Amino acid sequence: MSVLVVGLSHRSAPVDVLERASVSAQDVPKLLDELIRAGATSEILVLSTCNRVEVYAVVETFHGGLADVSGVLARHAGSDVGSLSRHLYVHYAASAVEHLFSVAAGLDSMVIGEAQILGQLRTAYNAAIEAGTVGRVMHEVAQQALRVGKRAHTETGIDAAGASVVSEALVDADATLGGLAGRRALVVGAGSMGALAAAQLRRAGVSELTVANRTPDRAARLAAAQTAEGLPSRAVGLDRLAAEIELADLVVTCTGAVGTVLTADMVAEAVARRAGRPLVICDLGLPRDVDKAVAELVTVVDLATLNERLGDRIEGDTVKAARQIVADEVAAYLSAQRSAEVTPTVTALRRRAAEVVDAELLRLAGRLPELDPAVRDELTRTVRRVVDKLLHTPTVRVKQLAEAPGGDTYAEALRELFGLDPQAPAAVAAARGTAGVPLDQIPQDGVH
Repeated sequence: MSVLVVGLSHRSAPVDVLERASVSAQDVPKLLDELIRAGATSEILVLSTCNRVEVYAVVETFHGGLADVSGVLARHAGSDVGSLSRHLYVHYAASAVEHLFSVAAGLDSMVIGEAQILGQLRTAYNAAIEAGTVGRVMHEVAQQALRVGKRAHTETGIDAAGASVVSEALVDADATLGGLAGRRALVVGAGSMGALAAAQLRRAGVSELTVANRTPDRAARLAAAQTAEGLPSRAVGLDRLAAEIELADLVVTCTGAVGTVLTADMVAEAVARRAGRPLVICDLGLPRDVDKAVAELVTVVDLATLNERLGDRIEGDTVKAARQIVADEVAAYLSAQRSAEVTPTVTALRRRAAEVVDAELLRLAGRLPELDPAVRDELTRTVRRVVDKLLHTPTVRVKQLAEAPGGDTYAEALRELFGLDPQAPAAVAAARGTAGVPLDQIPQDGVH
């Protein structure tokens, strides 16, 4: 069983394609179910953010897994596989692990080093657990990715190498408005991105904040939190958008809704009443929240704009240090996995040796029934001790050799040399719980 990654991101696809392929939080369970029912995947995790849609799958065969995942993604995006495949990237086995660790470390983000991806990965992992699509393999690789991401941010300070997509959008807004201090801001959407935008705006010195959201309670909670931090804030419903756009200097949208939230007519109506005051709208939604025609009325900063501006950033020493951490962690993870894969074979060998010893001691008891019990016990201990010593060096050595690349061949050689039933190691592995893990048995020992 190996990990397969099939996805598309700001690096491989234009924003309009990402919009069609994006998966809302409400649709994630449905997509997970469809993927697991496809047949070629045994474990699934879906990571969908404002600049990527990725499926992480545990598969028996590469081609079967790729066909199933690509087909499901194409149907979800309303496209055919051939058209979507031009924008897809694929990673398998070691390459898949390296990609996941790089994503967790913020090295594959639109803004290198942004830390929000860690929370998004954790959310994707928890969603997969709730859907019952996480087994032992996905649990281990996801938990390790979270640890790697946290280590990269803690040890290298890569957060300083880049900011979040929100802060980069605000850089453009600041330049257009001649500064954000003292400005009125409107945030549309009260999810994690909305909360991040509100915090960034507070630190930028805006004088007032309005939060608009489809669910009033969430908007009220976010507004109350910002007020408690010293930024006067209030909450409104989406029916108040046109009026609030008229009052605001800056609008940040990040709803994750399917369909346009800010229409051209709505913005045109607000602009007509603004008496020429400049307005900047930052559209960070995926799919986009703002009608494309709005860019003809006011300044719009969207993901496509940011991608074009941030695409050629030069890496510094901090980013190189983070990449080295990822490389080291990938090597350590793969080494541990190869060692773990040989363990069932070693266990099967020892079990086979114990069966042979038991059979021979039983035969001895039949031939010499009158043998003194003390002598019989000593013979039993001696035979078992001899077998243990004979097996010790080869079993320890095969685990060491298995840690190196290509080490899986040593387990196969051990099975051939000792005539082990090929099904025996698989039975041992199943008994150890590698097939799947119930939700209440998965240890929550990752990054919190």
